[in-house]
Amino acid sequence: MTKGKKILIIGTMFIVGSYFLFLGLVEARGFLAPLVMAIVLALLMIPFSNKLERSFLNRGFSSLASTLILFIISLGVFALLSFQIKNFVNDWDLIKEKMSPKIEQAESFIYDHTALTKEDFETYKEENDLTAMGGSSSAGQKAFGFMTAVLSFLSNYLLVFIYIFFLLNYRKKFKKFFLKLAPNEKQKETNAIIDNTATLVQQYLVGKSFLIILLTVLYSIGLGASGVDNFILISFIGAFLSLIPFIGNIIAFGLALVFGYLTTGEIGVLIGIIITFVVVQFIESYILEPYVVGDKVNLHPFLVILAIILGNMVWGILGMILAIPVLGILNIIFNHVPSLKPFGYLLSTDKEDDKS
Repeated sequence: MTKGKKILIIGTMFIVGSYFLFLGLVEARGFLAPLVMAIVLALLMIPFSNKLERSFLNRGFSSLASTLILFIISLGVFALLSFQIKNFVNDWDLIKEKMSPKIEQAESFIYDHTALTKEDFETYKEENDLTAMGGSSSAGQKAFGFMTAVLSFLSNYLLVFIYIFFLLNYRKKFKKFFLKLAPNEKQKETNAIIDNTATLVQQYLVGKSFLIILLTVLYSIGLGASGVDNFILISFIGAFLSLIPFIGNIIAFGLALVFGYLTTGEIGVLIGIIITFVVVQFIESYILEPYVVGDKVNLHPFLVILAIILGNMVWGILGMILAIPVLGILNIIFNHVPSLKPFGYLLSTDKEDDKS
């Protein structure tokens, strides 16, 4: 077989294998997404659980305590979001009233400066059923769809914490399982991979948690001073979206513009939003990110963007959030397995190569 045929066959097998891999990940989303999230959070809580075991609790109670702490924190976050969303819903009529003239101005600008007409927009609304909002069957379907989505979310949400408890409670067994899979001469290296993986996830998530808190405070100060309504909700969402590099900041800025400038129409609010995001992004990129998070995952920015896009295609927002920790774990495995080291080199940021 010639070299060209080998390359063609290997390339074809890689493309077909990748296709079925991602197709399988999409189909198994309901099972794998909560499990992967639970694994990442369980790795985060291992040091705390170990500390409880060394003090006064046994393995089962320490695992339960760690799981309950994560559960209470998540409830606190949901309570904060619910409170802010409730305020936003209460102010929706006023917001809609203030946004209507802006929307009409934008539509007029589009009609005057593009080939689109009002008839085109009306046709589009009819074709996409945007006007059918009051039918009983449509309302019933939407209510059923909403309830299904809520029940699905709650079941996955509770499953995550059930998984976390069992992962923490039987972590030694799982570790020994992976060690038994490795040959005797690779035991030390396999143990290093497991320890480095746990350390990476812990450092990354702890750093990101502190970063989210600091960014929420900074955004709240800037947006609140700028006169943005519901600035606490927007600030928290903007800070939380920092878990999604590059893309999250753009989404947060768009939310601030929509619920800040468009609801008031004041130039001062627009200037305040722009100044807030420019200043906060500078502080995050050059002060907070290096010192609070640091280069924990050592991943190339281009590969990070690709991982985030693939994560969104496979598991949506959850996939985007999990993309960096999962890619960081893969990078550790690649760099410890000789046959996979080229992939580790590709994923990593090599500053020496950047200088050459």
